Amino acid sequence: MAIAKSPSKLTLPKHNPGVATVVDYLIYKFPQIDASIWRQRAIDKKLHWHDGSVITLETLYQPQLRVYYYREVEKEPEIPFRETVIFQNEDILLAYKPHFLPVTPGGNYVNECLQNRLRKKTGIENLQALHRIDRVTAGLVMFSVNPETCHLYHQMFANRQMRKSYQAIAKIEEHCSEPRAGQQWEVINRLECAEPRFLMRIIEGESNSHSRIRCLDRFEDKALFELEPVTGRTHQLRVHMQSLGWPIINDRYYPVLQPESADNFAQPLQLLAQQLRFKDPVTGQPRTFHCGYEMNPAT
Repeated sequence: MAIAKSPSKLTLPKHNPGVATVVDYLIYKFPQIDASIWRQRAIDKKLHWHDGSVITLETLYQPQLRVYYYREVEKEPEIPFRETVIFQNEDILLAYKPHFLPVTPGGNYVNECLQNRLRKKTGIENLQALHRIDRVTAGLVMFSVNPETCHLYHQMFANRQMRKSYQAIAKIEEHCSEPRAGQQWEVINRLECAEPRFLMRIIEGESNSHSRIRCLDRFEDKALFELEPVTGRTHQLRVHMQSLGWPIINDRYYPVLQPESADNFAQPLQLLAQQLRFKDPVTGQPRTFHCGYEMNPAT
């Protein structure tokens, strides 16, 4: 069994969803985890409050208090690709994340995530991810190194002061309109959860998602695109590319959800978080970081 070295944490919502105990809430919050597992964790004293006091099966729900627990999985998948540290100073670290590796623990992944790999590699135990990219997406991820300046970089992401640039390769079907190199699109619409809830869909209503997309190159039945997300909704770039008629190659969610199966490492999603540009909130200097890779539609 794989057990996380560091605890995960969540804050109990201000509004009780209708449960009596903390364990009841965890069962409600994480339906994919069998209820017996949460009960056993409480019995084994693996749940606790911020001050270290134990949460038992009878501990009542207390709004806005923080719960700590340790992720456990019976058999954790191993991702056979390596991360690369691009830059590090006393405040931040930027790293290239390979396809299939999650940024932080989640689901079947406890120690096989970029954050824990980097903590082990650098010895920086308080290394903290400042944002996320999908597990199946490769590219740049920024981490906080210094807890005293972490909030400054968090605010930069929250206030949309970070410019992100991606590359993607899409297959161009014969029946679709063909994009031309240099052609650009502004995609603005409303994204909401679909069914199942990890999928997103475009619906009518006030817009909450915005992407800028440009065709960079064509090669036979493929095209290379540059994508700049103005907002950061879940799966935004993947859904917006699909909405233009050019879903990203090897996307198992869009346009059609594929049956659940083990990762095919030979067919990664053709989406790369390539560049980050921002004004450093500590030094005031403009910064640009590149992941070190370019996508090629001819390969």
